[in-house]
Amino acid sequence: MTSKPTPPDGLVIVDKPSGFTSHDVVAKMRGIARTRRVGHAGTLDPMATGVLVLGVERATKLLGHLALTEKEYLGTVRLGQNTVTDDAEGEITSCADASHVTREAVDTAVAKLTGEIMQVPSKVSAIKIDGVRSYKRARDGEEFEIPARPVTVSSFTVYDVREAVAEDGTPVLDLVVSVVCSSGTYIRALARDLGADLGVGGHLTALRRTRVGPYKLDSARTLDQLQQELTVMPVADAATAAFRRWDIDARRARLLGNGVRLEMPEEYAGGGPVAVFDPEGRFLALVEEERGKAKSLAVFA
Repeated sequence: MTSKPTPPDGLVIVDKPSGFTSHDVVAKMRGIARTRRVGHAGTLDPMATGVLVLGVERATKLLGHLALTEKEYLGTVRLGQNTVTDDAEGEITSCADASHVTREAVDTAVAKLTGEIMQVPSKVSAIKIDGVRSYKRARDGEEFEIPARPVTVSSFTVYDVREAVAEDGTPVLDLVVSVVCSSGTYIRALARDLGADLGVGGHLTALRRTRVGPYKLDSARTLDQLQQELTVMPVADAATAAFRRWDIDARRARLLGNGVRLEMPEEYAGGGPVAVFDPEGRFLALVEEERGKAKSLAVFA
């Protein structure tokens, strides 16, 4: 009797195809990795492509912490049209001639959306309002407001401005942009707000995520490639890439294994999770400093 192969243990960096939800990708990976224990570190809209970080087996314990890291995107914003979803997936709700909008005006409006800003997420989104997903309320025709929340847009750059004509004959402008931002930032909401500030409306027509924390497109694989050869980043390597590293001696490793909260060096105070390794290089736990002690977030050994 042949034993069932052990599922891989680590992160899988997927280059998500357009048209797939993040859950679709997770379902596909469950089949490829032959395990139900698969999750993702933050969703990517169906229209969008690019980096989607998946955790398999024990690496699922890292996902909630990886989801909080910085993201980077390349996209196209169309000025001159609003849509119900703030992207090309939704029905067009208004049109305006955008041919008069100058590059100077675009740069001024972009500057207002850079830095620490308050953003209202798109109504057709997974944000919960009183326990119900925003997109469900929108589809049910409800009138509701989503409160603004703080996000950080570290960089918002316009690489190119292209004149175009929409299908209905409206002169529009297509902006090729890159955005580096905090977790929870909606790029399509940036497109909507940019168009609103310029008085012509705007929405996102293309989006590609090029980075999640330290994980970039060059290490991502398509689902077809993963079907041929499953490429998994071991949990220890994933933790080293994403978090600060703390190497401890054998005595402290034993104490940590017994549930003792270790005294943490001052250099690790604040700044988020820290990956703890023993003298043999084994990844023991993800911890954070709390009152000078190491509070365990996830234990791996």
